[in-house]
Amino acid sequence: MTRTLATALLLPAALVGCGDSSPGRIQGTWQAQGVMPMKVVFREGETETMGLIEEVGYSDQGDAVLITYKDGMMKGSSVRWRMLDEETAQALGLTYKKVSN
Repeated sequence: MTRTLATALLLPAALVGCGDSSPGRIQGTWQAQGVMPMKVVFREGETETMGLIEEVGYSDQGDAVLITYKDGMMKGSSVRWRMLDEETAQALGLTYKKVSN
């Protein structure tokens, strides 16, 4: 549970940098499965988690989308969202389901 809580708190900070502003296939709202059903929204040039909006860049890398922060305390840090299928992804030890476009 501690790991899940730490992951949930770090996720907004861990998602920003360079790349395309279009989220492509990851665009929309994704919800974490399990104990903390946190939602992450991917939009043109930004991501929103728990009300925190961060400027990001997106890079499609085959079976994953790399999300890199462009500002804030995580500036330059990236998170890899591995796409399991069109509606399921994994990142930071959590599995997410797409809930809307």
